[in-house]
Amino acid sequence: MSTLSILDVQHLTKTYDTGAGKLTVLKDISFTLPAGSTCSILGPSGSGKTTLLGLCAGLDRPTSGSVLLNGITLGEEGEDERARIRNEHVGFVFQNFQLIPTLTALENVTVPMELRGDRGARQLGLDLLRRVGLAERVDHYPAQLSGGEQQRVALARAFINRPKVLFADEPTGNLDAETSSSVIEIMLELNRSAGTALVLVTHDSDVANLTERTVRLRNGEMV
Repeated sequence: MSTLSILDVQHLTKTYDTGAGKLTVLKDISFTLPAGSTCSILGPSGSGKTTLLGLCAGLDRPTSGSVLLNGITLGEEGEDERARIRNEHVGFVFQNFQLIPTLTALENVTVPMELRGDRGARQLGLDLLRRVGLAERVDHYPAQLSGGEQQRVALARAFINRPKVLFADEPTGNLDAETSSSVIEIMLELNRSAGTALVLVTHDSDVANLTERTVRLRNGEMV
């Protein structure tokens, strides 16, 4: 594993203006993630986990502090540039799968590559679906797949652009314990073989224990 940092978070704070005044949801968060390593963001509901993930991935800008993703300072970039950076360097897996219902499993997986005009999308998509155990389901639509199968399609899609870092927001939140375990196992194996770093948001300490380090949040602060 490389000692180079793929993600460098320094003194990150996020404050929102509300009718009742300023609401600080993250306060002075700092951590680094070496390339190819795995990290959980662990905490109860409302502790700021998803907000932190969004800032690390460039989905939002911090009020203060900085995020360096693969050496790029995200807060200094405009929305279009941050979208380009995400497309080139980042993969996402969400709790609710976010598959396109009118596309087959294979078509869902290959969408990110085809948007970039890459002609090798179909073969790589087939290979990724085989690796997540869905070689027989490539022509099925999301409604024909179980929750666990849909999340495995989402995993294959997340890896098709060969991301430097995968952000997973409660990826097993809608799955039963047995299915959760197999999805996490597949995700960690794909990360290892691709050399991708992983940032995993969870409220489950058993899931967090599967990653190399854990950032614990409570009330928006590291504990």
